[in-house]
Amino acid sequence: MKLLKLGLAVFCFATANTFTYAQETNEAKAKSIIEKGIDAMGGKELFSSIKTLYTKSATITDGRNVYFITKEMAPNLGSFEIEYEGRIVYRSWFDGSTGFEMVNGQKKLADQEEFKDKPGRKYIMNELAYLDPSLYKVEFVDTDKAENLHKIKATATDGSVVNLYYDTKDFLLKKEIKENPVKNSFSTILCEKYKKFKDLVYCSKTVLRSEDGDQILNLVDLSYNKNIDKKDFK
Repeated sequence: MKLLKLGLAVFCFATANTFTYAQETNEAKAKSIIEKGIDAMGGKELFSSIKTLYTKSATITDGRNVYFITKEMAPNLGSFEIEYEGRIVYRSWFDGSTGFEMVNGQKKLADQEEFKDKPGRKYIMNELAYLDPSLYKVEFVDTDKAENLHKIKATATDGSVVNLYYDTKDFLLKKEIKENPVKNSFSTILCEKYKKFKDLVYCSKTVLRSEDGDQILNLVDLSYNKNIDKKDFK
């Protein structure tokens, strides 16, 4: 009986160690892929130096030409604007603690669920957040050899999940599937093209996939570390 108990204890210990090793290996592999993705986009030093980011993308909504504009400032300030015929027709923003939106010239509190990841945000570039264990736990899932994509699961401290799909050759991020367990919803974002803006390689053609159909965004302007001030988030 003693030998049986000892044998079971050794088996359980060995199994636990194997499981822990597998977890550590999957985490290390995931981080290695993300780091290669960062290198492909300009490098960790460049990413760390980016304190503001401005993007303007052209798209078509309800048959109309519109622009989507984003502004970000480290660590967690952000805004989103919709421009139509030269004027801003919608705006939402996070001022560091609270999310707001402007509709028909009226400022009001926004759905705070949409900004739940903002308070703990530390970086402009999401890839740096994925490497920070205080924000995300990452693990390598598998490699889709037919699509040539590495799949990584990134779980935030709030329980939300982002599935990241990196190209097996150039290590650029080609797809994201975001899961929101609170709202029981998910969204899919595809990156079909990348372009270089100064030293930063960034997605220049994005496809937002939904049940209502695909929406294509073509990036027409990007700048970093200039032309953004804290007043942009008030």
